[in-house]
Amino acid sequence: MTPGQRLRRIANALNLSTPLGLLLARVAGARCSAGPRGLTIAAGYRWGLPHAPAFTVGNVVLYRAGTASAGQDPVLLGHEERHSTQYAWCLGLPFLVLYFLCAGWSMLRTGNPGTANFFERHAGLAAGGYPDRQGPGPGNRSGTTNRGKT
Repeated sequence: MTPGQRLRRIANALNLSTPLGLLLARVAGARCSAGPRGLTIAAGYRWGLPHAPAFTVGNVVLYRAGTASAGQDPVLLGHEERHSTQYAWCLGLPFLVLYFLCAGWSMLRTGNPGTANFFERHAGLAAGGYPDRQGPGPGNRSGTTNRGKT
């Protein structure tokens, strides 16, 4: 682990986001194992929400996939790792409030919770499985593609 990854792991433990992720994994029936770069891989997440194939709480990356394939896609894992860093920068649990506000904003603008979401854009839209296009909505009536940096 790099010093930055070690610092992120400590920060997310102290800000309670990683303990929340471990608790969530346990109650949702996921099996935890040590992952790369200070992350914990939780495989077999069984709850219906969120609908994503993977999501992150602190340093815990929760996957719907079983233990054989969870954490095996380096692009998706990199996307989720960037969310882990975002938790540290947001001092933990406030990330959840900020994320859902941004997801709501994105839904209003594009009809998709990720396309105009600050956190998803900075974690990499394509890596997270989100389209990089502005759909119909009050923020973009033309439905044109947004290829610019944010």
